[in-house]
Amino acid sequence: MSIPGELKVILKFQTKLVRRVWRRYKKQNALHRAGSPGLESSPVFFTNSFPKSGTHLLTQVLEGFPLVGPAVDSGLPAVVMFEGASGRERTTREILRDLRNLSHGDIGYGHLHARPEIVDLFTAEDFCAYFILRDPRDVVVSHVHYVTDIEPNHVHHQYYTQTLKTFDERLRTSILGRPDAANPFPDIAGRFAPFLGWMSQPSVLALKYEDFNTDRAAAVGTVLQHAVKRGFQLTTSQEQAVELLMAQMDPQRSPTFRQGKSGGWRAKFTDEHKSLFKQVAGSLLITLGYEQDENW
Repeated sequence: MSIPGELKVILKFQTKLVRRVWRRYKKQNALHRAGSPGLESSPVFFTNSFPKSGTHLLTQVLEGFPLVGPAVDSGLPAVVMFEGASGRERTTREILRDLRNLSHGDIGYGHLHARPEIVDLFTAEDFCAYFILRDPRDVVVSHVHYVTDIEPNHVHHQYYTQTLKTFDERLRTSILGRPDAANPFPDIAGRFAPFLGWMSQPSVLALKYEDFNTDRAAAVGTVLQHAVKRGFQLTTSQEQAVELLMAQMDPQRSPTFRQGKSGGWRAKFTDEHKSLFKQVAGSLLITLGYEQDENW
C-alpha cells in the first residue's frame, strides 16, 4: 500500500527531528568530555537569504561551527515563506512554529521576509541571524536555470518549460514576474522588497555573496565575529577557526549549484533585458550598493 504524499512529508520531518536529537546528544557529550561550554551556551544560528543568493555557501560556513565551538547542524529543512509546489504563502504562525523547533546551538537556514514577528525572534538574545544577498541581475539568471532545469516541482516549472520557449523569454519573466498568474509572481524588485527590512537590523549581519569571491578569509572572519558577538564561545583561536571554516566551503556540494560566479549576468542580458531591469529595479541596485546610477 502506497503512503500518501502529505504523510510522507510528515514522516520525513519526524525522522529528521529524531536524528536531530541524536546529533545534539552526541555533540553535548563530546563538549562535556572536553570540558567545553555546552550547547545551551550558544544562540541559534540561522542563515537567511533572498533565494538564489548563496544560501548554501553561507550555511556551509555555519555548519563548520561545531568544529570550533558549541554548535550542531540541526539537519532540519529550510524554513521558507512559500510552499514550492503550490506557491502558497505560509502564515507567520507556521513559520514561527518551524523556527521554534530550533534550540540553542542549532544551525538552520531559510528564506524569510522581514515580518515584525520574525524580526523580533531573529534579533532576540538567543539568536544569531545572518542575511545574505546577491546582485539581483545574477539572481534572475540563476532563477531561470533553477526553475527550468533543477527543480521540477517548482510552481512555475511547467510554465517555464512548456509555455516559454527560449532563455530570453524566461529571463524576461524572471525580471518582470507573472502578476496575472494564479499565484502572483512579482517582478524582481517586488520580490526583494519584503527582505529589505533585514538591511536595517544591527543585530542581523547582512552580507553580500560577492564578498566571499572578493576576500573569502575576510568574509568568513566577519561571519565568525558576529557569532562571537552574539554569544558563541570559541574553543580554538580566531585564526585557526577561520581556516577550519574556510575548509568547509565547497559550492559544488550545494544541490542547486551551477556556476557560482559573480557578474555572469553580463553574458546573458540583452539590451532589452537591461532596459526592462532598469525600469522595474534600477533603484534597487542603487539601494543595495551594486550601482551608483542607472548608467550600466
